[in-house]
Amino acid sequence: MKQNRFHEASPTIDITIDEMGDEHVSTSIDTPLRADAFELSDEDKIEQIALHFGQIMDILGLDRTDDSLQGTPRRVAKMYVKEIFSGLNPANFPDIKLFENKYKYQQMLVEKNILFYSNCEHHFVPIIGKAHVAYISSGKVIGLSKINRIVQHFAKRPQVQERLTVQIAEALRKALETDDVAVVIDATHLCVSSRGVKDVNSSTVTSHFSGQFNEEARKTEFLKYIEL
Repeated sequence: MKQNRFHEASPTIDITIDEMGDEHVSTSIDTPLRADAFELSDEDKIEQIALHFGQIMDILGLDRTDDSLQGTPRRVAKMYVKEIFSGLNPANFPDIKLFENKYKYQQMLVEKNILFYSNCEHHFVPIIGKAHVAYISSGKVIGLSKINRIVQHFAKRPQVQERLTVQIAEALRKALETDDVAVVIDATHLCVSSRGVKDVNSSTVTSHFSGQFNEEARKTEFLKYIEL
């Protein structure tokens, strides 16, 4: 019999580095970042990533003198820093402004089907999904587009879906000044569908409920709205 890798008596996880990627293990709620993560400017990062990505292309045997490939290292580097991993930098967090709930709306507000693109931190291949978010105002409301921007900010990192779900929820709780927040994410992982087991039909669903959304009636109402 194969030994259970998760032991109740101890938090120690007996798992290899390769297995960690395939078993979808997350090690931290916070994105793992070094203390010097933002000492380099964006342009310096682009230059260094371009250099190293060019070396990867060389190792793979690609001819970088070809017209189609000459600009690839810098294009990839710029994409990493300015686009798909721009959420690593807290300076890029969206500017959030709250407004008085003048309508005295006391029910949940649901923003569903927020399309996002992220990347699996284990294999650096895309995660494509939809986030469904709800909150109950504590007296303040937020512009609808800001909810989308918060989701996109945390998606633009190397991610694990469980962490992404919690990060979005925690950021919304802080921004909205309320504990009454719900987040559900339904996503397809290309590390599952395009490699490894190559299952193109499955998706992964994660959720986070706090405040009133821990009450069964509120939770059921929210899930009915998103019709997942």
